[in-house]
Amino acid sequence: MSFTTFIGVIVGFGLFIFSIILSTNNYWIFVSGPSLLMVIGGTFAATLIGQEVRYVILALRGIIGIFTVQRGGRNVLNSEVGRVIRWGYLVQSGGVLALEDEAAKVHGDEFLHFGVELILSGNDGDEVREILLNVAATTYERNTVQANILKSMGATAPAFGMIGTLVGLIIMLDSMGDDPSKLGSGLAVALNTTLYGVLVARMVFIPAAAKQEQREQIGRFRNELMAEGLALLADQTSPRTIQDRMNSFLDPAIRFDIDQQLRGGAQEAAE
Repeated sequence: MSFTTFIGVIVGFGLFIFSIILSTNNYWIFVSGPSLLMVIGGTFAATLIGQEVRYVILALRGIIGIFTVQRGGRNVLNSEVGRVIRWGYLVQSGGVLALEDEAAKVHGDEFLHFGVELILSGNDGDEVREILLNVAATTYERNTVQANILKSMGATAPAFGMIGTLVGLIIMLDSMGDDPSKLGSGLAVALNTTLYGVLVARMVFIPAAAKQEQREQIGRFRNELMAEGLALLADQTSPRTIQDRMNSFLDPAIRFDIDQQLRGGAQEAAE
């Protein structure tokens, strides 16, 4: 579980509830089933009208997915570069066919597996780079559809909050002649829908969309990095050149260092 996401949700809603507790003793004025139904139901209805149901379901699943830990962290990129460099030594000693066993080892990683298969099929570096960059771009576009749907829901929810408030005001004004003293409480209830719409948009839909999109950007960067490395492998480039080219993509703090790895291995052997 992503504890930072979980803590963010708890703190966000917790501060909202705590501020209500400090401000009033009438907590239940902020609870309105019809208002919540108007916002949530209206948002989902509008989304289903404008989007394919399959992608809406995937987008809703993505809200739960933001609580999982992102696998492609900074240290993972360093190890990915190290793996390609290790493959570089294999290719240097045995040619590209030496990668045949590696293709089976990365079968769970569709991008890497496809890239290795391209090399084994005899494609040169430019062809491998072009194909894999296209895969990275199309994968990113395909996977950000859900994030765009959540952004749309984040824009729709406040609108239905305003619609609900208008409905509440119409009902309140219609009955105001019977008992004008209920004007204040009626207005408070009517405004709940606006509150719910903004809260759901700014605390659920928009943050979830932003995190999904950021994760896909990280995944695309990783795929572009690996595309460069695999293209160099296809051209049987030396491991040190592969290191320099791939390190140019990375933050200096996480760049791979062949010499450091060799020193570390020699030290372990000596011990």
